[in-house]
Amino acid sequence: MKQVVQNYKSGELAVLDVPVPGCKPGGVLVRSAYSLISTGTELMKVSEAGMSMLGKARSRPDQVAKVMQSVATNGVPATYRKVMGKLDSYTPLGYSLCGVVEQVGAGIDDVKVGDLVACAGNEHALHAELNWVPKNLYAPVPDGLAPRHAAFGTVGSIAMQGVRQGEPQLGEVALVIGLGLIGQLVAQLLTASGVRVVGVDPDPVRCELAERLGAAACGDPASAAVEVAVAELTGGHGVDQVYLAAGGGSNQPVELAARLCRDRGRVVDIGKCRLDLPWNAYYEKELDVRFSRSYGPGRYDPEYELEGRDYPIGYVRWTERRNLACFLDLLARGGVDVEPLVSHIADFDDAVETYQRLKDGDLKAVAVLFRYPEQEEEAEAGEAEAPAVAVPAVRRGGGTSTPARSAKAPVRLAFLGAGNYATSMLLPHLAQRDGVELSTVVTTTALSAANAQRKFGFAEATTDLDAVLGDTSIDAVFVVTRHSSHAELTRKALLAGKTVFVEKPLALTEDELAGVLAAVEESGNDRLQVGFNRRFAPLLQEARRRFGARTGPASLRYLVNAGRLQHGSWYLQQGTEGSRFAGEGGHFIDTASWLLEADPVSVYAVATSGNEDLQVVLRYPDGSTATISYVTTGAAGFPKETLDLVADGKVLRLDDFVRASVYSRKRWVSSRLPKARDKGQSAELAAFIKAVRTGGPMPVPLESLVATTSATLAVQAGLVGGAPVTLASAR
Repeated sequence: MKQVVQNYKSGELAVLDVPVPGCKPGGVLVRSAYSLISTGTELMKVSEAGMSMLGKARSRPDQVAKVMQSVATNGVPATYRKVMGKLDSYTPLGYSLCGVVEQVGAGIDDVKVGDLVACAGNEHALHAELNWVPKNLYAPVPDGLAPRHAAFGTVGSIAMQGVRQGEPQLGEVALVIGLGLIGQLVAQLLTASGVRVVGVDPDPVRCELAERLGAAACGDPASAAVEVAVAELTGGHGVDQVYLAAGGGSNQPVELAARLCRDRGRVVDIGKCRLDLPWNAYYEKELDVRFSRSYGPGRYDPEYELEGRDYPIGYVRWTERRNLACFLDLLARGGVDVEPLVSHIADFDDAVETYQRLKDGDLKAVAVLFRYPEQEEEAEAGEAEAPAVAVPAVRRGGGTSTPARSAKAPVRLAFLGAGNYATSMLLPHLAQRDGVELSTVVTTTALSAANAQRKFGFAEATTDLDAVLGDTSIDAVFVVTRHSSHAELTRKALLAGKTVFVEKPLALTEDELAGVLAAVEESGNDRLQVGFNRRFAPLLQEARRRFGARTGPASLRYLVNAGRLQHGSWYLQQGTEGSRFAGEGGHFIDTASWLLEADPVSVYAVATSGNEDLQVVLRYPDGSTATISYVTTGAAGFPKETLDLVADGKVLRLDDFVRASVYSRKRWVSSRLPKARDKGQSAELAAFIKAVRTGGPMPVPLESLVATTSATLAVQAGLVGGAPVTLASAR
């Protein structure tokens, strides 16, 4: 299928061939009929992409701050790869469309194939021939409403949410500053609510359009006509509310709002304009400044948008989806008229030219629609679908563990997932390795697969998992999806006879772990590696060699200064993705067990109030102990990982994978690595590829992977039970 994309680094716009998205449970696959260009938000993004790197940095200081923090935590090379990877990737455009349901996912019963729906979301209602849309981001289109009008549903919801924030009442007077697409819709919604509207815009054509659609008066912000109209309509008191629907860097809108608003009036910010509030003016009138967040309650909440968890109507009357449905109803009943706003309808194949004309000013428009060709053939969419804790015994069936292959043939790899970690920490190493062929990349979103294919040279990109698992030419599968899918995808790949590399964690529950081991037993395929890379770090390996053998028990302390997660991070979705420690704690347990050359026999865990900081104590068969302090409340500038190992009068010290030292009869200190933190990914991948190529043992024994996973899962059990958890070793 085709999709409109943009490269943020170069500014390039393209209509790209990408895989058809899979129809996942909880949503529908929609074939687009019309999609709407947001002439404000989208053109701003297109313009930013054409800036120099310095210009981009100046326009997004928030992102620059994140980059600097990443440099402090991960070093310059890793941060550079991550940033350049994001910049030099195609990103989608669009967030408002209307289309026909082509496939219905499991759990959906309110629409059927062939129904017309309006869709929302900058990840789900894209300028693309097909989109997967979750339940709370689509709404059925009322009978009789034209598809091109229903395509306004998302921007209409944005305008409606802004109006709701202003709490207009019958007979009030409102000022709408900025009469672009959102401003025009705000003016109409206010008029439909019994509010008299004064509009402000420097474009006389837009002013005339707003007046034709019901505004009482409109004019240029620099003219006296606006102030005169406000004075006449309000008896000199000023407007009851102001809606800021303008963009740009001028502070004129907020100054005008203060001047024309009545005492204790309301100012609602909908657009993205400068907000340098003049203190005296806003203080003296005690103005109520409010923000309107996109389409309404539910926006940016993954449980609402992705998992379909609605808010009870008795507590949240108007959500994203209810706003969308309400706006469609207004359109169908004639309460709002969007036809006069349509300045241009372009064929989807002409998308690049249309954007360029808008950017250059050749096409002056309030609203532009893409019209999609009718498709008769069906889309080929893939379906994606405190007591003692026993470490599950590893039982292997009698099947062959690895298929026969030519020693000279390249190792053919498939990737399930192509997110940030895969594209910054794994694929760059594999793409440069001789004797490796990147065969297929599989993702649930079409564009991420296309980006990975373009950047790393995959032969194919698809959303069809079953086709990849059934491809006998593929030697190994990498599972680098979200945590909640690791165990099931690993199980399927093992049963398909593939060698599997799964990023941590292997499993989030004991049942998931048991399912993986059942697949090993059923298939006889034990070719599994979990991405516990730190034991492969060259600096740590050298420090361990210099520390030497030990005779007595050891004491290990591992401080992980994890830091706080950003709002919206999927790591915070503990209901589906597990706790943060369950997701990455295996890294540190595996490192400790490798250094102590054994698997733990018990786990004791305690946490501070709110479970923000964890203390995990592991006990080993020879009496050794390892204490892992996993904290989120530390200083951002402090190193992320520091480790001390003490035994037999010796001390090994690791400082965040940039320096190591060993204190014994002779002191050894590594040379400092100021620019890089090699946490072992490259060496781990080399060991994995060698095992695949030769059919030799996997880099880490399966028993160790299972023991580490069981110990990680036991942490949560220990927190609940408040007592040490005994691990029944598989060995």
